Amino acid sequence: MANHKSALKRIRQIKVRRELNRYVFKTTRNAIRELRIETDKKVAAAALPKVFSMIDKLAKKNIIHSNKAANLKSKLSKKVAAL
Repeated sequence: MANHKSALKRIRQIKVRRELNRYVFKTTRNAIRELRIETDKKVAAAALPKVFSMIDKLAKKNIIHSNKAANLKSKLSKKVAAL
């Protein structure tokens, strides 16, 4: 257990950030899942920029790696183009 005031504060900060990161990541995963099962091209094309934005934000905050973000965006755009 931490003995210093600053270490205790750091533990509290990390807990809050972890919960926020988990929420944002889960929300993005759900959006990706919904986009993948979408069958209407117009709806999927309208949702694509929003999902791309969510993925970019995750990569910017280092929640996911930038290469993973690029792979996700590439696969999703191929999926929407194929509809």
